[in-house]
Amino acid sequence: MFIVHRKGLALDGNRPTVLYGYGGFSASLTPEFNYGAAWWIEQGGVYAVPNLRGGGEFGEAWHRAGMLEKKQNVFDDFIAAAEWLIANRYTNPEKLAISGGSNGGLLVGAVMTQRADLMRAVYCWHPDLDMVRFHNYTKNNNPPALFEYGNPADPGQFKFIYAYSPYERVKPGTKYPAMLLTSGDADTRVPPAQARKMTARMQAATASGLPILLYYDTQAGHAGFKPISKVLEDLCIEWSFLAWQLGIE
Repeated sequence: MFIVHRKGLALDGNRPTVLYGYGGFSASLTPEFNYGAAWWIEQGGVYAVPNLRGGGEFGEAWHRAGMLEKKQNVFDDFIAAAEWLIANRYTNPEKLAISGGSNGGLLVGAVMTQRADLMRAVYCWHPDLDMVRFHNYTKNNNPPALFEYGNPADPGQFKFIYAYSPYERVKPGTKYPAMLLTSGDADTRVPPAQARKMTARMQAATASGLPILLYYDTQAGHAGFKPISKVLEDLCIEWSFLAWQLGIE
């Protein structure tokens, strides 16, 4: 796990911390400049990126250890990273946020429904969340996703997909963290109906009194090719939400 903060920052167990992850499709998360994280660090926050099974950081075996029937390993790794940050006095559950998009949106959705006690806030963008139906939302059935997650139309694969599907795991009366979901009509990779449905279900289910919000842009696609004004607007909304929930003024 890569952890970044200001030099000399006192670790008092109370630092606003963002834990970002992906964990899928053999994608590697390695150190790079991140302007949102840089701003966060300037405010005294901590930014952490764990290398999760399902990624490509340690080869194809590492990837396969987090796909299909082994997908739960990815969520377990992310939960372990959050627990490590808390145990080592970087932060605490009231000062921890988790963030991820696309397959990373599935990651934070699954972790939130499995361990709502671990974090105060969730930023979940353009996510796969309704995993028992994701293959029905698009005409081409999204072949890369079927290869990575499995096919819920197959009875043998349905069982392990249903076990972690965030939309199906929402339980009424649970004290869920604050959540900001984002999507848009032009997303052809991950159907936006999933974010809309999850927002409605979470708003009806949560007992924490914390906000469950949907930021929805009818012209937004999945990723890339945005004008700089739109990039800045999205960054402001994302980091303002996290700062609001974790107490950075």
